[in-house]
Amino acid sequence: MAAQLEQALAKLKTTGVRMTPQRHAILSYLLDSMTHPTADDIYRSLESKFPNMSVATVYNNLKVFIESGLVRELTYGDSSSRFDADMTDHYHAVCDVCGKISDFEFPRLSDMEQAAAEQTGFRVGGYRMEVYGTCPACAESTKH
Repeated sequence: MAAQLEQALAKLKTTGVRMTPQRHAILSYLLDSMTHPTADDIYRSLESKFPNMSVATVYNNLKVFIESGLVRELTYGDSSSRFDADMTDHYHAVCDVCGKISDFEFPRLSDMEQAAAEQTGFRVGGYRMEVYGTCPACAESTKH
């Protein structure tokens, strides 16, 4: 994680983004988190260290990170956006019961991109794929 943080800090420096203690804490939290937190989750986790930081500060900094290509925003209909600092090609499994999001890897879906381009005429610039179901913890609790 330390190497990933150093790379992110270097990238921010090249884009002219000033590194504040709050930005450092938010970015570190995201890089350490495997839970795909919401902005509120991040705020609640950091508010004891930064009592003057607001939820708006968290959102504004997340926007900076998204624009810098360091963080991906995951939107799911009406629910709060979730944030992911893992910018590698990977996909998400989402629990219908508790909302947990887990990462998984799969060979790149280039055939799907090509079919989409051919059938729609779009120049495909990216895609997002999720699978939905019930996580192991929720499946176990519904057995009882």
